[in-house]
Amino acid sequence: MNNHLVIMAGGVGSRFWPMSTPERPKQFIDVLGCGRTLLQLTYDRFKGLVPDENVWVVTSAVYGDMVAEQLPMIPKKNILLEPCRRNTAPCIAYVSWRIKAQDPYANMVVTPSDHVVMDVPEFRRVIESALSFTLESDAIVTLGMKPSRPETGYGYIQADLSSASVRNNEIFRVDSFREKPDVATAKRYIQQNNYFWNAGIFIWSVSTIVNAFRVYQPAISEPFESLLKVYGTDGEQEAINQVYADCPSISVDYAIMEKAEEIFVHPADFGWSDLGTWGSLHEKSHKDLYNNVLIGGDIKVYETHNCIIHCTEEKRVVVQGLDGVIVAEKDDTLLICRLEEEQRIRTFSE
Repeated sequence: MNNHLVIMAGGVGSRFWPMSTPERPKQFIDVLGCGRTLLQLTYDRFKGLVPDENVWVVTSAVYGDMVAEQLPMIPKKNILLEPCRRNTAPCIAYVSWRIKAQDPYANMVVTPSDHVVMDVPEFRRVIESALSFTLESDAIVTLGMKPSRPETGYGYIQADLSSASVRNNEIFRVDSFREKPDVATAKRYIQQNNYFWNAGIFIWSVSTIVNAFRVYQPAISEPFESLLKVYGTDGEQEAINQVYADCPSISVDYAIMEKAEEIFVHPADFGWSDLGTWGSLHEKSHKDLYNNVLIGGDIKVYETHNCIIHCTEEKRVVVQGLDGVIVAEKDDTLLICRLEEEQRIRTFSE
């Protein structure tokens, strides 16, 4: 009952244009065509590991109603609203002190809301393993994804694999965090077995993360600690609105992870992706014999290869003779472009 889940859902990205927009970012849409949004799938992965009353969502004030609509099973008071964007460190600090006020013995998982996991049973096993580890220690654990390619879009974790933790032989100390590399550096990383993608999923006890903020980020910790008597009252939102904008805008990686000493990594391989592009969705989705991904109820393809076609509205879609192309529709907008050109097309659409 002391396990808590924190879902960070404040992103405003529109990478899956035309489906996603700043008004309805990708975490709130059914990217996979499975009837569940990415936010709902994130919640689903933790069923049975964390009770609903211990599920927290931190999001922008403009998205609060969408969170409540998509996750009606969690208490409304557990949807924490950021009055402005300040990156992940203030977001995590806020929810950590909020949880501490309610449950000082809490053990926490912090996860983004817009990632995908293909092997959910293995994901749950890894999370349980990490939660057991942090329950009995002052450690901070991050999950490291086994790299499958020289990816330049992810940060990397360099692990010391020479000896595992005494209490868990799957968990190792972190040597360093590495920035997103160039292609040559990424190729060098994956030739070694001790570099992992940084998935941005963290496990720690509430006392551990609160103490880390006190030591390494007093400018962030002090305003949230000063509100301990306000959390859970009618005055909470107004108080947060007053202090939030004064927090430095910094990621938890820079603020805490690269400074703290007891940092560990749990290597994992459960089919993870941050779904940053149509290309990454193509990679992670089920494909037909011709390497096409078809997401929608009535799509027919002929002489078509290596495409992703996402048309979930009530229209019949027939495609012939395409290779390596994105076809996606939403409302009154239709996107047709080559997979390798999606970044340029996204720029045109903004």
